[in-house]
Amino acid sequence: MSADQPPTLTPSAPALGLPTFAVEIAAPDLTPFIAGNTGIPGFTTLDSGRPGPHAVVVSLIHGNEFAGAIVLAELLRTGFVPQCGRLTLGFANLAAFARFTPENPVASRFVEEDMNRVWDDFQLFGVRRSAELDRAREIRPLIDSADLLLDLHSMLWPADPALLCGAGQRGRALALALGTPGMVIADAGHAGGKRLIDYGRFTEGAEQNAACVLVEAGQHWEQAAVTQSRATVVSLLRHAGMVSAPAPAGSPTFAQVVRTITARTNRFVFERAFRGGEIIAKAGTVIAHDGDEAITTPEDNMMLVMPSLKVSHGHTAVRLARRSGA
Repeated sequence: MSADQPPTLTPSAPALGLPTFAVEIAAPDLTPFIAGNTGIPGFTTLDSGRPGPHAVVVSLIHGNEFAGAIVLAELLRTGFVPQCGRLTLGFANLAAFARFTPENPVASRFVEEDMNRVWDDFQLFGVRRSAELDRAREIRPLIDSADLLLDLHSMLWPADPALLCGAGQRGRALALALGTPGMVIADAGHAGGKRLIDYGRFTEGAEQNAACVLVEAGQHWEQAAVTQSRATVVSLLRHAGMVSAPAPAGSPTFAQVVRTITARTNRFVFERAFRGGEIIAKAGTVIAHDGDEAITTPEDNMMLVMPSLKVSHGHTAVRLARRSGA
């Protein structure tokens, strides 16, 4: 499947109207890394023995997004030791990952709920339980000790790779410093709950210096997503002083989300199969219908951020962003 072509709908999933997605990369064998060395299964800390930041790189917040996990497994197999500070590498949703099958690759995103919507104090310190919420509570001590955090993701629908930095200045500064992929997008998150990049350690308190960014490295299950994940991890290690590597060429582009569109009905339909990163030139252009409501662009030159071509009620359908200089 070409990264430039949306997958074709087939009769294999008529109830949901989902396409069949090709799985072009094999899921990694994480067996040697499950025990870890932190007391938290799936998390390993590599300590240089020298002063420096604590950098944390997390993969598998969604169990079927394993491009980043391939890169972290590579690092662990090489016996990498950072030049300074501490580096923690982690595989978050191991229970969902264990359910992955190429025959139905979309089914193992999570076990009970999206693990990237539970990162607020009300959820983390409340009484409600789920597989993902319990796991978030388990790994939270490591998250709370991170100075720099990179959250590795990939995308279901065709879209250009991007760094998401949330709404805070610390995340924005980190994303611009990493510089790969070359698009940095700031937004306020989702109506359905807080992401890891929205967690209070990275967004609240003037005394805090910790920063977190999320990379959307490309489409799930394509080699290009592994290549981009690897480049972003190396850039984080370079930024933290943990490895000697050249900085990415060129300057990143910054885009600010000005409107997040959440589906109000289960009849949300795009006008066509948009690709993430597309620019809609004219304000007032109809891009979708949510039931009987037409969804239009509020300004000229709006960039579409990760349109979800099959979306259900209460979920983010697309974000509209204004690029710097646009």
